Amino acid sequence: MRAYLLLMLVSAAVTYLATPGARWVARRTNAITAVRARDVHLQPTPRLGGLAMLLGIVVAVVLASQMPFLAGVFESGPQVWGIVGGAAIVCLLGWADDVWDLDWMTKLAGQVLAAGFMAWQQVQLTSLPTPDWLFITSSRISLFVTILVVVVAMNAVNFVDGLDGLAAGLIAIGGTAFLLYTYGLTQQATPENYANLATLMMAVLVGACLGFLPHNFFPAHIFMGDSGSMVLGLVFAGAAITITGNVDPVSMGATLSGAQRVPLFIPLLLPVAVVLLPLLDMALAVVRRLAAGKSPFHPDRMHLHHRMLALGHSHRRAVLILYVWAAVLAFGAAALVLWDWKAVLAGLGAAVVVALLLTLGPLRTRGRFLDDDVATGSHPTVAPAHPGGPLGPHTPGPHAATPPPAAPAAPTLTTHEGRPR
Repeated sequence: MRAYLLLMLVSAAVTYLATPGARWVARRTNAITAVRARDVHLQPTPRLGGLAMLLGIVVAVVLASQMPFLAGVFESGPQVWGIVGGAAIVCLLGWADDVWDLDWMTKLAGQVLAAGFMAWQQVQLTSLPTPDWLFITSSRISLFVTILVVVVAMNAVNFVDGLDGLAAGLIAIGGTAFLLYTYGLTQQATPENYANLATLMMAVLVGACLGFLPHNFFPAHIFMGDSGSMVLGLVFAGAAITITGNVDPVSMGATLSGAQRVPLFIPLLLPVAVVLLPLLDMALAVVRRLAAGKSPFHPDRMHLHHRMLALGHSHRRAVLILYVWAAVLAFGAAALVLWDWKAVLAGLGAAVVVALLLTLGPLRTRGRFLDDDVATGSHPTVAPAHPGGPLGPHTPGPHAATPPPAAPAAPTLTTHEGRPR
């Protein structure tokens, strides 16, 4: 574990130190998010944080390649460089999108190219932990499923990247749970050697998120942009895909039955639990827009983070509460490996009740705990919900000295990065 912690620290340090350079590049290439009528951020903000995160990941992986402890990971195949190469492709794609605002078809083509490159480097789904353990014997089907999983993961993280520090924090929390799971699984599978590709990639990914958060938490000095959100989604998906080959269903499942087989589903359940909030947000957005007769890519202000603001939470409080939900889901799934599923469900139920109280309780309407003006000295940009609806016109907050400017009749609907989702 010490080697993984060292790599996490290196990734975090490089990302933290490189982020000011990414801000400089963003300003020189005009990758700046302007303030629009209904944005959450308060001033034009650079959005190329993904460059620093990629650099942190690359430096940590290069260091890992020189460690004797992890030599087997690099000698077993090109998977690790496939994930790093795919991350570099989507980072460059995100950079181009942040600068030139690419159309969705071009972005999708680039995402498929990056996922295809990973699959070409042997990062492919070959089995799924279903009740009968589904093996994918067709190379074409394996390629299609792999690309689909990677593209969905990238866009799910991109959809949830709507508040300062939200995406980086969610992946850091979920990635930590996944790292602990993969490390424990490796200890059981190969007690003589704890080296594992998935654990390595999760360690450097969590490190990159932690190194970026001090610059990105409210009030953010830089946004990760598409160059960052797609890197997070791709690296996480790559790590989740590689771990499916580390569970032997024959040896592990032969003596288990019924509820005892629950841990065998963790390779499938845990990645879903980690990105459940982003996946749920994306699915609701697509259904909502199609039901309204609009394109799935038509922007609106009905994402989960927008709803948190509409409930009356400050920007910072909304992000931290969503962190709590991510921890409940991710660590709840990971706990199935260590404890009986009945005890885990009982604890998970209690944790959900606490999360609900934080989300819907008096914290959203009383006091100044974690209010935005405490951090910035400015007034909150999003007021509590108007009686006319959950996303009605702005009303002055409890600490506002002057009312915010009225929104135009047909405002541009964007996320905190000023980009439609």
